[in-house]
Amino acid sequence: MGGLAGFILGFFSLIFFYPDYSTSNRSEINEQKASKKTIKLKVKRRTMKLRPVRFQTLRGWQQDDHLAAFLAFQKSCRYFLTKQIRSHSPVNLKRFQICKKAVRLKLTHKREAKKFFETNFQPHRVLTSKSLLTGYYEPVIKGSRIRSAEYNIPVYKRPADLISLINDKDRAAKNHQLTFMRKKGEKLEPFPTREMIEQGALNNMGLELLFLKEQVDSFFMHIQGSARILLDDGSYIRIGYDGKNGHPYSSIGQHLKNSYKFSGAQLKLEAVKQWLRDNKSEGQKVMWHNKSYIFFRELNDSQAADGPLGAEGVNLSPRRSLAVDGSYHQLGLPIWLDVGSLSHHGQSGFHHLMVAQDVGSAIKGPARGDIYWGSGDKAGLLAGGTKHKGQFTVLLPR
Repeated sequence: MGGLAGFILGFFSLIFFYPDYSTSNRSEINEQKASKKTIKLKVKRRTMKLRPVRFQTLRGWQQDDHLAAFLAFQKSCRYFLTKQIRSHSPVNLKRFQICKKAVRLKLTHKREAKKFFETNFQPHRVLTSKSLLTGYYEPVIKGSRIRSAEYNIPVYKRPADLISLINDKDRAAKNHQLTFMRKKGEKLEPFPTREMIEQGALNNMGLELLFLKEQVDSFFMHIQGSARILLDDGSYIRIGYDGKNGHPYSSIGQHLKNSYKFSGAQLKLEAVKQWLRDNKSEGQKVMWHNKSYIFFRELNDSQAADGPLGAEGVNLSPRRSLAVDGSYHQLGLPIWLDVGSLSHHGQSGFHHLMVAQDVGSAIKGPARGDIYWGSGDKAGLLAGGTKHKGQFTVLLPR
């Protein structure tokens, strides 16, 4: 996951990153007229159209567990107050005051949390004809710190010569280009592709962090961006994203559909995994179609205690953390999701208040999101079955 931007990016974010409201469209909008107004929210160089709405119009708002959302939001606030890029933008100044209140509160009931959000935020519906919600999770995989005949698939840590070309939170918007390169003297050159790395391009460089049993497990760990590893001594560790080789991410699901004529049923996560295992030679070529390759770091005990880390720098909360396109959305802000067709999690529809806490190379667009379902196989099944259209409503500070 990406780190914080530096001072220069912080300066230019005054112009490009934070919402640019005209005087007549500030968030203190008369709610009697809210449904008739449309504003444009400018984040960096991208703009999305929003319409202020009332909380009462959000389907499922009254029934949601706002306390669970508040606890996730508190995590973002603690990080924001200690690590934020200093800015005098209106939204950041308001968010700063809201977060100062949030971290002091010890709420115990969802009614209190609901009142907190309604008092401090104004919902704005994202106006777009394109939307897609998918899911991701933290896999639990067996591994070892020592290479052996059983454990021989390396997990690599970040090479010292890897240079980032962008703010890593923007990697979805830049997925069409190289986002990392290798420094060779005074020059930069492309880093090896997945195929080249798996054929030995990083051998004998001392970059091995861990070793896994299966290439398929390794591949999907790269897609998820994190993992909980059960070591052969019975202990657990967590590893997280620490950069990539910079090549664009390509979906093997789309490749299997186009080149191998896979049906919708065949594209389920577990079905794809089994096909890759059963067809090792062809499966390897399919995985190499995705040239992107992820590097990992081991999280220390304090970082790993409460789940995997998202790009914002906070531990992810199951069913409350949302990966978004960072070129449209500011990490740390709440987003209401209305996904009426999503029901495989045991409920009729998915109507929940989320917090934007992560990004992903495939998450591109103002109404494109990835729901974090949790850790382990059950969460993996939920993630693999999530592919639905939905409605985004962004909560902006009053």
